[in-house]
Amino acid sequence: MFTHHRTQGFILDKADVGETDRLFTVYTKDFGRLELLARSVRKIQSKLRAGLEIFYLSEIEFIQGKTQKTLTDAVLIDSFKNLRKDLAKLFIADKITEVFNGLVRGQEPDEKLWRLLAETFKALDTGNLKPETRNLIYHYFVWNFLSLLGYRPDLYHCSLCRNRLMPDSIYLNLEEKSLICGQCRRKIRHGKLLAFPPDTIKIIRILLKKDWLLAKRLKIETKDFNSLRIISDRY
Repeated sequence: MFTHHRTQGFILDKADVGETDRLFTVYTKDFGRLELLARSVRKIQSKLRAGLEIFYLSEIEFIQGKTQKTLTDAVLIDSFKNLRKDLAKLFIADKITEVFNGLVRGQEPDEKLWRLLAETFKALDTGNLKPETRNLIYHYFVWNFLSLLGYRPDLYHCSLCRNRLMPDSIYLNLEEKSLICGQCRRKIRHGKLLAFPPDTIKIIRILLKKDWLLAKRLKIETKDFNSLRIISDRY
């Protein structure tokens, strides 16, 4: 006899299977990241359709078969209507889920990751977001996400000599994904370093405080946003 499991989950991705089925990637509160098969969900009369769409938060039920977990129920909790009305917000949400799916593997629940996802989607769902605030949400998610996974860089000390980093001479070691000082840059092969502007470090330090109310008050110039984007992508 199959055991039914019930939990909440963010719908992060979907892929069509066969003629009427669909495979959903869901990050759940109690089971972590799951691949769940929804049978016949592409049929118009399917009862599952109302609770299964990308970027939905739903209460779901599933059973574990011999080789596949199968969805048996999905009840919508939050569709994030404001997010869904804005193509720019949808683009940010898609980037966030791409990063998340790329680094989170296996069936392991994590309360901190769950709360970060919930906080991020709630922030994106806020009405009338300015473009700079919308973009900052992405970077807020990325740096806190990497930190929770154990990839938080030391933003205060050189990774080689361990001396305190000086604002006017900081570099990102692209091979080790660590910061080094101006003196130690000579030890790294040419082309493996990226200048790390001091204002960008200040922004990331604030983002890593994990206080969105504080972070969203930042006034960031266009050049600093460009630098933040480059650093975030390369890191």
